[in-house]
Amino acid sequence: MSYKSARITAAGHTLEYAWIEGSGPTLVFLHEGLGSIRQWRDFPEKVAHASGCRALVYDRYGYGNSDVLREPRVGVDFMHDGALNELPELLENLEIENPILIGHSDGASIALIHAGTYLVRGVAVMAPHVFIEDICVNSIEKASKQFETTDLPRRLGKYHRDARKTFHLWADAWLDPAFRSWNIEEYLPRIKCPVLAVQGEGDEYGSMAQLEAIKRQVGGPCELLRLPDCGHSPHQDQPEKVLHSVSGFIKKIIGTNP
Repeated sequence: MSYKSARITAAGHTLEYAWIEGSGPTLVFLHEGLGSIRQWRDFPEKVAHASGCRALVYDRYGYGNSDVLREPRVGVDFMHDGALNELPELLENLEIENPILIGHSDGASIALIHAGTYLVRGVAVMAPHVFIEDICVNSIEKASKQFETTDLPRRLGKYHRDARKTFHLWADAWLDPAFRSWNIEEYLPRIKCPVLAVQGEGDEYGSMAQLEAIKRQVGGPCELLRLPDCGHSPHQDQPEKVLHSVSGFIKKIIGTNP
C-alpha cells in the first residue's frame, strides 16, 4: 500500500504520518516494536473503509521515516513516553479528539497506557503486552542473534532510515534487566471505553495471560478474540478474521456512541 505522507513535530521530534480519508471518527494506528507506516501494509485502509472511518498512521520517533534516534539508547519507559508525551501532542497538533486507537504489540501497550490516561472512544489491541513474560524476552534474545547473523538488517532497512538504531532502540530496552519489572496493569482499571483484545495462540512474544489480565482488569466492556494457528501478527496471519472483528468492534462503538 502506498501512502501520501507528511511530516509534523511532536514531543520535540519530526514524525512522518499519513491520512486515510473517511467521514467517520478517527482511527489512530500504533505500530509494533519494529514496525512503521508501510509495514502495516493495507490493513489500516481496509479497516477504515470497512468501518467508514478516517484513519491516521504514523511512524513513532526512531522508526520508519521519522527522526532517527538521537540518544545512545532509550529508557525502559519508552512506551510510556510514546503514550503520554508523543501521542498526545501529535493528536493535539492534528486536532484529533476522542479517537479510536488500534495498536499492535508495543503499539498496543502504548494504546492501553494512553487510554488509561486520556479520553478515547475505544481501543483495539493485537498481541498486547501488559507485563513481562519469559517467552517474550527469550524471543527478543533470539531476534537479536538473527539481527547479527542473517539478512534482517537489510530487510528492516527497506522501512527504516537507520535499521540498526531502530532495532537496538527496541531490543536493548526490552533486554535491559531493569525492564523485567515493567508492568502497565495499573492503567487497565482506568480504561472506561470499550476494549477489543486479540491474540494468536501461537504468539512467540506473549501468552494468553496478557489477554486474561486485560479482561479481568479493564474498567469498561471488553471483548477477547483468541486465534488458533496464529502468531504475533494476527492482522497478517489471519487478516480476514481480524478485519471482521476490528471493523465490527468499531461499528458497535459508532452505533452506541454517535
